[in-house]
This record gives sequence, structure tokens and C-alpha cells, in this order.
Amino acid sequence: MILTMWIARHIVSVVQAYAREFKIVAIVGPRQSGKTTLARHAFPDRPYVNLEELDQRRLAQDDPRGFLDRFGAGAVIDEVQRCPDLLSYLQGHVDASAERGRFILTGSQHLGMMESITQTLAGRVGTVQLLPFSYAELQDAGRQANTLEDALFRGGYPPIFDEPRADPLRWLNAYLHTYVERDVRLTVNIRDLSAFQRFLSLCAGHAGQLLNTARLGADCGISHGTVRAWLSVLEAGFVVTLLRPHHENFRKRLVKAPKLYFLDTGLLVRLLQIETPDQLKIHPLRGAVFENWVLAELLKSYLNRGQPAQMYFWRDQAGHEVDLVRDSGSHLDAWECKSGMTYNTEWAESLDFWRRLAGPRAGRLNLVYGGRKSFAHRDVKVAGWTDVSATAPEIR
Repeated sequence: MILTMWIARHIVSVVQAYAREFKIVAIVGPRQSGKTTLARHAFPDRPYVNLEELDQRRLAQDDPRGFLDRFGAGAVIDEVQRCPDLLSYLQGHVDASAERGRFILTGSQHLGMMESITQTLAGRVGTVQLLPFSYAELQDAGRQANTLEDALFRGGYPPIFDEPRADPLRWLNAYLHTYVERDVRLTVNIRDLSAFQRFLSLCAGHAGQLLNTARLGADCGISHGTVRAWLSVLEAGFVVTLLRPHHENFRKRLVKAPKLYFLDTGLLVRLLQIETPDQLKIHPLRGAVFENWVLAELLKSYLNRGQPAQMYFWRDQAGHEVDLVRDSGSHLDAWECKSGMTYNTEWAESLDFWRRLAGPRAGRLNLVYGGRKSFAHRDVKVAGWTDVSATAPEIR
């Protein structure tokens, strides 16, 4: 296997630290997020085996003990969800030794893999989640987008950045086709793939909004139960995430529904049928796409440092809202997301309202906008879109 161009991943030190603490390290994330490249660069001396290859998968299925004995000193085992029974034999294999970090596993389907890990490898495995490139990683490599619209349009999937002239539109079309035709079939028995494709596109139209499963089902012609099952499929494939409302009510009646977000804006933009970055300048969902991008960048910042994301939103039934809230225990950090390029002082009013309600629990107040200048406005850190990672503080 030929490794693609290496753009340094910020999470590599976390993966190596886990290998010093746990007998097994599992790297999970969406397909094509760079899990294999990360594992092979972090552990270059380990033998590598890919269970997507039919002959290797048959060996693992037919003779799991013999398969593992081939790697007495450990190995990188790619796409381990393709042979979930192997995990049971892996348990006995690592229990026979006190050595740490012997096996590095990768998997693209979080739901099935994590269920098996929970049942068979509890206490033996450290799990890290790898999402596509963050903007900060691309900045470090000199591969960042020049405009906000281009950053939103391309997203962060590594193959798009392997070649300077790679066409994001063509690659994302192929990715979606492969995801629907292959991964969805592996995750759940969906007979009508065209209905699932419609559902995926409808989810894109609801990105950044409160999740209304009844409306989604009605628009797609499927039942409420099917909506929930298919959303689980999208979560399992790291396509979407559901952001829950924060439980602190501050004596206010709160909404209870989660908000739906995509973890990569390239996929989101493709599903919205946006054909060029320039179309994003005037698109009615520009604000929602930008909010999705900010959330994804914050999640990557925390995950890449090995810290829990713990992200929520806050909204009461009177319409007061804060886009993102992070509960770090003693403090609640908050973010507002505005895609406009010119800062407007009125944008911070919701943060001021929320701070008064939160009182001593209010932490850092952040406003990320579509301009480039970063500065402080009263107690609010105003960050241009290129500085979004600077608004993700360490846990205090």
C-alpha cells in the first residue's frame, strides 16, 4: 500500500500516549478521514494488515488464533469492523502479556465496532476519534483555503488535498455514492436506497436546525421509527451528529429537541447541490453551513487534544439562543456563529443575555464570524474564521 502525502495530524501524540497506557488502541472515524495513514505514520515499525482484503479477512475469520499468532509483536489491523469476531480472540491474546500498545485497530463504523469493544475489550482499549482535517492542520501544512467559501466548499477529507488540482465536487460525489451503496448496506438493511438518498438530502436542508423527526419523515414518506433508525446510521458513519440542548435551565423553559449538524461541510454543500464556492456567498443556508463548520472545527480541536468535546446548544422557549456551549465542569464556554464578513455589535447581544443568566458559571464568550480580524469586544473574544481553533480553550 502506498501512503498518501502526509499532512501532520494534531492527534498523533494522543494516539501514541494511548499506546503507552493501553494494550490496544482503536482509531475510529469516517471512511477516508486518514485513520490508516495516521496509524502507519504513528507506528511505522508495526506490520500492517487490511481486513478489507478478502484473503486477509478469510484468514481472520477461519483461523483467528493463527491470524493473531502471525503478529506476536503486534500490528496495525485496518477496518477491523469487517471481522468483529476477531475482537474476542484479541482479548485472550493481549491478556497473555502485560505489554502496552501491541495492536492498533482502525474502524469506519463506530456503532458496530464500539459495541464489540464494549463487550469484549473493556479496560484493554483506548479509543480515539479521528475526523477529517481541521483548518488548523491545513494551515500548519500550508494547504489552507484562501477564502471562507472555499473552506466550506472543500471540507476536510484528506484525499481532496492529496493533489493540488483535485476536484472536490467529483470526489465528494463519488464518496456519497460509495457511502450509500456500500457502507449503508453494511450497517443496516435498507431496501430502498433512493429513499435513503432523499432522506440524506433532506437532512442537509435541516442542518443547524432543531431536529423535527415527524417533519423529516413526512417529507421523505417514511415512518418516525425509520427516521430515527436512519439517523443512527448517519451517526454511526460519522456523517452527522446530534447536538443536545444544555440541561441548565437558569429558571427558563428550554426546548428539548436536539439540533442536527453535519461533521464535514464539503459533504453538506454537495448534498445541498451547491456547485461552486461562489454560490455560497448568497446561498440562503450560508449561515447554517458556517455554523456547521465552526462546530466541526471545535470538535476537532478538542478531540485532537484528547479532550472530551462536551458540546451543547442553549435555547429557551422565548427564542433566546446561544449557538454552542461547552460544559467544562466549573465553567460554561459559549459561542455565537455569524457568517457575515463585517462585525456587528448586535451579534453579541445573545451572549450578553446568556452571561447574565449563567452568572458565575459563565466562562469564555466567543463570537466567530466570516471576517478575518480577531479582537476583543467588551468581554467577548471575536475571532475571524481563520482563528476559529483559538477559541477552543483547554479544560481548566
